[in-house]
Amino acid sequence: MIASNFVLADYFKRIGYTSQPKADIATVAEIMRCQLFTTPFENLDVQAGKIVSLVPEDIVEKIVKHHRGGYCYEVNGIFAMALQALGIPYQFVAARPMFYPTKRPRTHMAVVVNMSGERWLCDLGFGSYGLRAPIQLDVLDQAVKQDHDSFMLSKPTEHEYLLQAWVDDAWAPQFAFDFSPQEWIDFAPANYMNSTHPDAIFVQKLLVVLHNPEGRKILFGTTLKTITDGKVEKQFIAKEDISNVLESQFGLSQTT
Repeated sequence: MIASNFVLADYFKRIGYTSQPKADIATVAEIMRCQLFTTPFENLDVQAGKIVSLVPEDIVEKIVKHHRGGYCYEVNGIFAMALQALGIPYQFVAARPMFYPTKRPRTHMAVVVNMSGERWLCDLGFGSYGLRAPIQLDVLDQAVKQDHDSFMLSKPTEHEYLLQAWVDDAWAPQFAFDFSPQEWIDFAPANYMNSTHPDAIFVQKLLVVLHNPEGRKILFGTTLKTITDGKVEKQFIAKEDISNVLESQFGLSQTT
């Protein structure tokens, strides 16, 4: 899955990656971090009443040319294009969000990198408690610290993995996945649901997340949450000030 208009150098410029890339996990980790810190997780298109396009060329146009972000299919999709351009083997996995009170379908997309006999989970599109670096699938039931966040992978069944995050002094399930084969087109129904269904959080409220080395900023509806070194500050944002916050805090314009 790679767009005809994807240019690796343009993508690197967009995310601020200036190192010499290699086909190794260190490069994957650095690219992931650069993208997380420059490309917001955001649902502006859904809030504008649009169905998010899964056409690869549209994703490149949106993220690289117009300096937008996107939700999981878009930000993980363009990350996968970079992996493919670098000759790094990967596969998509369909994941089930696990923080809802009732069971939900597998609407989340993540990426697993296969390198030198090791598999690494990468995810740039899970919002507030998303991974900040690749996590090795062989490291189970152990806390993995990434900056000020901690994650843990486990296997509740023979074929299923569960990702948890340390939230409010407890391990909180985030999403579960297995390795059933997934192609790009397989995510079209979930994308349509996330773009249109009234129960989808992306339809209900504005959600923008941008990570940084100290934490992240989250705009959820009219609440701006700033997390710095594990400390949380909340601020109410008047509706007429949303556009200014999007531009000043997340580098986004509602008009593009």
